[in-house]
Amino acid sequence: MSAPHTPKGRAEAISRIRTALIEKKMTQAELADAADCHEKTIQNLLGARSVRDQTLFDVCMVLDLPFEDLKADWTGSATLYDVPTDAPGQPAPGTDIAPEYMGAYTRAGVDQMIGQYLTVRPAFAVDEMVVAYRTDIDWDPSWPSLTFQEKDRPDAAYAHRGRLHIPASSMFLHFVSLTKGAMRMIVVSQLDQLGQMRGIITTISRHGPLIRPVSAPVIYLAQEHFADDSFGQITKGAPNYDRYRAMLDGVTAEGFARLVE
Repeated sequence: MSAPHTPKGRAEAISRIRTALIEKKMTQAELADAADCHEKTIQNLLGARSVRDQTLFDVCMVLDLPFEDLKADWTGSATLYDVPTDAPGQPAPGTDIAPEYMGAYTRAGVDQMIGQYLTVRPAFAVDEMVVAYRTDIDWDPSWPSLTFQEKDRPDAAYAHRGRLHIPASSMFLHFVSLTKGAMRMIVVSQLDQLGQMRGIITTISRHGPLIRPVSAPVIYLAQEHFADDSFGQITKGAPNYDRYRAMLDGVTAEGFARLVE
């Protein structure tokens, strides 16, 4: 029996993925772990078998490949981009309107949010330490909505990516990441004139042998450029510590979130 034919575009996409694996010196198992999926899923992908759109997106994020370009290479694949199994509802095809369950917002109404943000929150396991990294927000035309991707985290293996849910007429919006039943949500204020969004993060954190739920203030600050010392685990006495700590203290002091004990 002859092997099934692989469309030229899909074969080119697989070649780009394999090349990126070699350049990053990653194994298929390491790619699966970084993309938060099973190694069998990566084998299916490299074998030209259909996978979820979210899987292709996650692989592109790990390998620093352009998602839209790679997606376009999957010529003739009508099933690759079916409705994600982790997202209810369906967007209006061919429009710039997010699905109703995400707030039915339009690209024109949120275009000012597209960009990169300094992201600051307290360290969950170490006192008097803050964690700073970059978050990119973009528009996904294939599933109309804003997406976010965390970058330059000191714990890169735990970087999140997901979508923005924006309720109509609300002062707050939601960064939601959902993978294999595990959800993390960040609720922040709408982008203000100073390029800030402030609120609270709710997730789980490892502390020694324990994994436990945590909540903490978080702030996003729109920036075009970042200094070399902007990111990382910032300890007391470091150049940016006092500024970052003041930003986080302002989240609760100015009423953007309240932590109740």
